[in-house]
Amino acid sequence: MPFGGTESDVRVTVLGTGAMGAGVAQSLLREGHQVTVWNRSPERARPLGDHGATVATDAGAAVSDAEVVLLTLFDTDAVVDVLEQAAGEAPTDAVWVQCSTVGVEGTETVVQLAQKYGIDLVEAMMLGTKAPAEQGKLTMLAAGPAATIDRIQPVLDAVGAKTVRAGERVGDGTALKLAANAWIASITAATGQSLAVARGLGIDPALFLQAIAGSASDSAYAHTKGESMLAGEFPAQFALDGLRKDIGLITDAARSTGVSTTLLEALGRVYADASAAGHGADDIAAVGTAFTKN
Repeated sequence: MPFGGTESDVRVTVLGTGAMGAGVAQSLLREGHQVTVWNRSPERARPLGDHGATVATDAGAAVSDAEVVLLTLFDTDAVVDVLEQAAGEAPTDAVWVQCSTVGVEGTETVVQLAQKYGIDLVEAMMLGTKAPAEQGKLTMLAAGPAATIDRIQPVLDAVGAKTVRAGERVGDGTALKLAANAWIASITAATGQSLAVARGLGIDPALFLQAIAGSASDSAYAHTKGESMLAGEFPAQFALDGLRKDIGLITDAARSTGVSTTLLEALGRVYADASAAGHGADDIAAVGTAFTKN
């Protein structure tokens, strides 16, 4: 048995209840875990109280009885700030799970802080968007000592459809997440480009999705985002500015290892154009607007 309870009764604290953190908390509650939530903007955490979560008033109180602490925050600065607030308040045997996409350098910073505070830290990057988080269907990209990942596996199972173990070094999960998000950024932008080319050449852009359907080049993601592009409706599952942030982290990581950044730099410009046009808070499908001149 993990920790002191049963596999379906782990005391889990979620620090950060944005779109992903809130969805993760809901999935944990649905699976019977004891969930405490906290967010720097308290109004974003309060609705989870209606679902059975304990809503903490500060980060330290949120982790005071936790067996597992999930960090589901936006960037390195947020993770560092919250760790500094809460690190000394959690039980010494709590496992802290870094779920925030903070890049290579950010991860190194978090690892150093964990060492400073004697925190047992692992990674579980979340591959997926708002709906899979709410449905418990994320893909979890875990990294850290195998025995520690084994202990938190019931928590990972509650929020993910599968867990991919990237390695035993905290940072391996980040590496895999950056590679995966490079694919997400590329395929979404490419879908928008193909639809725009079809439209520009005078044919129904929906024919592009029909053409690739069931073929070797087909992609479920192209259809999901492509349908949103065709409708011109972009309810946020993965905010465009969030992916812009990740593209910057991926570009920095690629450059530091000698990998060409030509495509990444082009992607950064395309997503920046869509953001500048007012789509930063919209879903990443809004990148399709960058290919059409008004």
